[in-house]
Amino acid sequence: MYKTHFHLTRNPFDLTPDPNCFVPTPRHNEALAALYYGVRRHKGFVVVTGEVGTGKTLLLRCLLRLLENSKDIAYAYLFNSRLTPADFLHYVLSDFGLPASGKSKSELLIEFSKFLIERGLKQMTTVLIVDEAHDLSADTLEELRLLSNLETTEDKLLQIVLVGQPELDKKLDSNDLRQLKQRIALRAHLRPLTAEQTQDYIEQRLRIAGAQQNGLPLFSPAAVAAVYAYSRGFPRLINTICENSLIGAYAKQMHSVTPNIVEDVASEFRLEPALIAQEHV
Repeated sequence: MYKTHFHLTRNPFDLTPDPNCFVPTPRHNEALAALYYGVRRHKGFVVVTGEVGTGKTLLLRCLLRLLENSKDIAYAYLFNSRLTPADFLHYVLSDFGLPASGKSKSELLIEFSKFLIERGLKQMTTVLIVDEAHDLSADTLEELRLLSNLETTEDKLLQIVLVGQPELDKKLDSNDLRQLKQRIALRAHLRPLTAEQTQDYIEQRLRIAGAQQNGLPLFSPAAVAAVYAYSRGFPRLINTICENSLIGAYAKQMHSVTPNIVEDVASEFRLEPALIAQEHV
């Protein structure tokens, strides 16, 4: 709707997690590197946590793109973690393309074990990725630990990636899951962006969308500061505020977003400004 008005080739702040729009911060680069290294080096368990809207799902999409370019990797991607242990096992095998319907748990485990061993003998990598892992029950997390027992004397046959909100850390810290916690090889935590990172994020998203580098900036420095105050540096909120601010500027036939437009958008979304005393590194 506003792309022609602002001379853009695409929507710069689309809420759909698109790897083409990934703007890496040092923290996101670190987390992505940990995920890829853990998978490629067969480290077993890798855990990434972060608050709502910090970019966890987009990070996973970037990882999946990397994995899809590797012919020796097969992965299952679980995005609904509110499953019983039995349903969880059925889903995993089905996503790997293995027959699971009507089989008992022992039959499923035998089938899965054969699958992993065959791939392991061929020096191939098998990955289970769980998004929203904070919703996994303690019983399902224990099932994951037991699945990680499928290994050779030299290698882990199944690489497990858990991504979720900080509640996942609390679950993993519980005494009942201490055996699973000890198996985690790599951990990373995503934090909100700093004010400087927020400015860079907005500029890079606009650049990816084809914004011209000369002339009046689409977001004035004061508007960027307002976006940061209302979003608190959470990428998802930054996208929401910026997308609607561009729509508001277009409706008024303005060629730059002002702080007033950002404030109007924030009011519509019931967002309060926050003065963040300490920047996150």
